[in-house]
Formats: sequence, C-alpha cells, structure tokens
Amino acid sequence: MALSPPEPRTVVTYGIEPDLDVAEFRRVLVESGLAPRRPADDPVRLEMMLAAADLVVTARRDGALVGVARTLTDFSFCAYLSDLAVCRSAQGLGIGQGLIAATRKAIGPQASLLLTAAPDAITFYERIAMPRVPDAFRYDREA
Repeated sequence: MALSPPEPRTVVTYGIEPDLDVAEFRRVLVESGLAPRRPADDPVRLEMMLAAADLVVTARRDGALVGVARTLTDFSFCAYLSDLAVCRSAQGLGIGQGLIAATRKAIGPQASLLLTAAPDAITFYERIAMPRVPDAFRYDREA
C-alpha cells in the first residue's frame, strides 16, 4: 500500500502592521463576513479607522493576509479590540485565537482587553473560553 505524501504545512505568521494597506484590510473584512457590520464600501472611513488604531495585528498565511485585529488602547490600562476578522478560507485554523494572543502580548499584562462580539461569533468566544462581561453598556453608531 502506497502512502500519500503529507499535506504541506501552512505557515501562519503574526505581526504588527501599523501601515496596513486599506485594500488588504477591506478584502479581509469582506472575506471574513464582517463587511456588513463595517463601512467596507467607504475606503476613506476604512483609512481613518486604520490610521487611528493604536495597534493593528495581522495574520499572514504563506505571506497572504488572512486575518486582522484592530485595537484602540493606551497600552497601560485598557484596550478595545474593535475588529477581529479572519478570512473564511482560514477559519478553523486557530488564527482568531492567535490574533487575540498576539494582541494581548502587544498590549501587555497590565491592560485589560474588551471586545463586542458579532452575533455569529459568540460561539467562537465561548469556545476559546473568553470571559463574558455582564455589565457593559453602549450607544450604537448613528451613522
């Protein structure tokens, strides 16, 4: 019986990319399914979102961007992970967890990390045992 060769190992690298290209960011939002909840068709607003972020962590699979975590933080007390997006083709590979881990490492142990989950992503956060915050409040965007 002949054995088939092993699947080539996919390499995922995480990095901090403060100058992430808007088109790449948009592509990941679209391919992740997060675009309907973001201004994906407004490149000026996407550019403003990236420019104002304090931390942009990326995941690249064999060099191609497959995930982004965009965070607003003071690096000393609090951090809000505003966007966590992983291309559908790369979901299930642990990339979301890797982006969160890289974000936590970058903000340091002294800062808390908060996010609001898209309804379809709640089971992901439950599965990775991210604690829920019971007493959160918010005003929704008006535009």
